[in-house]
Amino acid sequence: MQPSVFGTDNRCLLDALEGSPDKLRGVAVVDADISDAELDQLSAAGVVGLRLNVLFRGGVSLDQIEALAQRIAPRGWHLQFLLDARDLPDLAPRLHRLPVDIVIDHMGHMPVSSGVNHPGFRGLLKLVESGRCWVKLSGANRISVNGPPYNDTTPFAHALIAANPERMVWGSDWPHVAIEGYMANDGDLLSLLADWAPDEATRRLILRDNPARLYRFPI
Repeated sequence: MQPSVFGTDNRCLLDALEGSPDKLRGVAVVDADISDAELDQLSAAGVVGLRLNVLFRGGVSLDQIEALAQRIAPRGWHLQFLLDARDLPDLAPRLHRLPVDIVIDHMGHMPVSSGVNHPGFRGLLKLVESGRCWVKLSGANRISVNGPPYNDTTPFAHALIAANPERMVWGSDWPHVAIEGYMANDGDLLSLLADWAPDEATRRLILRDNPARLYRFPI
């Protein structure tokens, strides 16, 4: 996945994909005026989606959502969003109308102190229930209030998995950019999944079957 610090310069991502084209897939960051030839180049390299980061510097404006969705729909790509779910009550109608699947980073990237009944999080659950929205079960260290071992994130993960376990994928969020202070341990973050999804079959969906479908890997 293209990190925000590189903006729309995808050369590092493409270099990584070139090293293992059968095992890697990419999510790029582009402007809406990207040429068809450039999109074709990304697709040939293994890119299967575009990311819009509206929280940190280096992201792409939400003004480009519809234009980008129209460009990538024929390719079967998805749009991935790093946003604050508290903004979803206003944004969700636009997302529902998009002709592509969407992926929401970090369980909605809203502090758990807002609670699972916050209108924004309820809106995220409705998107997940629609079957057109995927959520990354990642970034527990970003949304936790209590800190390690981030157990206060468990109600959020439970609610998302219950809404549609077939639209959940796990991510480490390595190398954890734009975080000040304590750096999370990836092993600790992965260990949370046993509490979030105690059922082995559900964990298999989250870790293998779901990402295989989303990123077009053979199972």
